[in-house]
Amino acid sequence: MITIGQLVCAGAVTNCSFGSFPSSLNILPTNRVMSSTPAATIMDNVPGVHILPFGMCSSPANPTVASATAAAFGVLTPMPCMPVTTAPWMPGSPTVTIGPFPALNSTSTCLCQWGGVIKITSPGQMTVQIP
Repeated sequence: MITIGQLVCAGAVTNCSFGSFPSSLNILPTNRVMSSTPAATIMDNVPGVHILPFGMCSSPANPTVASATAAAFGVLTPMPCMPVTTAPWMPGSPTVTIGPFPALNSTSTCLCQWGGVIKITSPGQMTVQIP
């Protein structure tokens, strides 16, 4: 069964399960496909370029959080977030491509190396639907 979602564009709002607040998805105009703003693909997953920090990270798998928690005698101590995403967004659109890559739809997720699940809470536009 194919789930219909919205095409994700620059300015989409994202949220990490271990982050303290939402962030914006930054999409560069290199794909040359526009909705209301540049459209995203599953390969728009580079930390610090596309995926920006989510405030404070509370993942115990994050070495800086683990170190700060140990220094606080086991009290969970969140530290500044710096996402580490090495895999593309999944699953993307099975039928819509932008260049060689599947378009990013609002039902896709991206995993952070520290265990966080990054989801799209607002796709950046509400007029273009894709599977």
